[in-house]
Amino acid sequence: MATKLAKKKRTQVLQQDCIIGMQNLPASCIDLAFADPPFNIGYEYDTYKDNLSCDAYLEWSREWASEVIRILKPDGTFWLAIGDEYAAELKVMFTRELGLTCRSWVIWYYTFGVNCKNKFSRSHAHLFHFVKDPEQFTFNADDPGIRIPSARQLVYGDKRANPKGRLPDDTWILRPQDVPESFSASEDTWYFPRVNGTFKERKGWHGCQMPEQLLGRIIRACSNDGDLVFDPFTGSGTTLAVAKKLQRDYLGFELSEEYAANAKARLADITPGDALEGTADPLTSAPTTDKGRKLGEKPKRSTEKLRTVQKKKDVAAFDTEVIVEAFSRIHDGWSTDYIVANSELNSQFVEICHALGSELSASEINRLLFHIRKAGKLLPIASKRFSIHPEIQLDFSFASEIAAKQVCLKYGGSLDDVLCAPEKAIELDRVAGEFAPGYSSLYYRWAALNFRKKRKTFEEYADRLSSSMRKREGRLFLLDENLNFERIPHSSGVYRVVDEEGGDVYTGVTADFRRWASTQFDSEFRKAWDSRAKLSALRIVDGINVESEKWGLRTHFIGQYAPRLNYDIVG
Repeated sequence: MATKLAKKKRTQVLQQDCIIGMQNLPASCIDLAFADPPFNIGYEYDTYKDNLSCDAYLEWSREWASEVIRILKPDGTFWLAIGDEYAAELKVMFTRELGLTCRSWVIWYYTFGVNCKNKFSRSHAHLFHFVKDPEQFTFNADDPGIRIPSARQLVYGDKRANPKGRLPDDTWILRPQDVPESFSASEDTWYFPRVNGTFKERKGWHGCQMPEQLLGRIIRACSNDGDLVFDPFTGSGTTLAVAKKLQRDYLGFELSEEYAANAKARLADITPGDALEGTADPLTSAPTTDKGRKLGEKPKRSTEKLRTVQKKKDVAAFDTEVIVEAFSRIHDGWSTDYIVANSELNSQFVEICHALGSELSASEINRLLFHIRKAGKLLPIASKRFSIHPEIQLDFSFASEIAAKQVCLKYGGSLDDVLCAPEKAIELDRVAGEFAPGYSSLYYRWAALNFRKKRKTFEEYADRLSSSMRKREGRLFLLDENLNFERIPHSSGVYRVVDEEGGDVYTGVTADFRRWASTQFDSEFRKAWDSRAKLSALRIVDGINVESEKWGLRTHFIGQYAPRLNYDIVG
């Protein structure tokens, strides 16, 4: 049976030997493990000597791998990064001896490999994708970060093409910049540049830093929001950093005191939802060979490039003028937020922009509108205020928050990115409608915006809570067939929805506990919850009459329990 680690143990780096550390963890507590161990090639680490005998290295590998497998959940996934020297031995060990199933053998191809004199220079590493159970494991095949456009879509214009794209296949090439049409970084020979000293992504205190985009692909594919991602060899901290950015919990061990301290500092600077570093399209990260600058050659100022830059500036200035003009015609006293959130009004606004000559997409027009507003180029002309009665908004605002998180995670980016793109905003409406049907798209979108606008206010409420209020846990109601809704009071307050493993699913505020609970958990709407978490209980804290205390306690609970469906919405 899988074991749920306490929240405070699910977001940390521990400075100790990974074998000893794993021995202190319960069995079946990890969803996804990624290991990039020393390759036993004599590399000088801070404290570890990477020069064991062959037999000693394999025995050490067997010892730490056995512990990884023990703490991995029955449906868990394990990825191993390894060099040529021991790739074959470890694959055989992990499959035939330790019982894992190999789902994929990926080649990570990188430039700036190790230069060799008497053999072909190495520019790759091996990535093994193992699972415990060949029938039950996580692989998010429909994640937009995993699927790629198919030839039917890109080449043949075939209407039979799956609009979601296809899953990657395999290929091999030498230098992708020279033959870009023959290489796709989304196949199982993956091209991600090594993180070199000139890269902005480089942290500078560890010699073997993995690219965030590479770990992003693995973590998106093989784990879900709120899962626990584990790295026994934390090193530069990239695995845990990407896990935190992608809204996963994380746990790592690191032998070096210096590396562990630096990894902790790196994690402290990250907010869940932050963008991954590095380019998602690695073919654009370097020029082709024929266009590269030769040794000793000074960079040339291209007249054509200067013309292109000037043209782009002219186009940007034109689009800005168009959007300001279109907004002046359509706003009628409403704010930019309202123009974007109101689907009908936004369609009219985009049509006017196109009629005035802009060639930008609807998403680009809306993003530029927000940018113009933030730059102060729109007059303060908003005279109308749109509002929804607070008690009515409580009936569906939780659904808007859940939908905002789900859609932002699916596509990446912020709430503004979602609302600016009509197709993404429609998906937000759809997900919100699964939890609280019957409301307009404007209501769903406006409620999501309100969470973003009031974020700092809610944090201030939480800071002002008394110590006694912070300690309140509330009453527990099991969400089983014996639940008697008559026992749940009609009062208002803060609630926590809990799953079968004791983890928090969502925390919110309601004006009527009984009405909210009976609507959500005694009807078809429970399917929306169960599709994202197996529910177990509802915990309520009532007897709170001050609104600021309700929202403050909700914010405090979110910080303490990190419920998987709440979203710290930022613009």
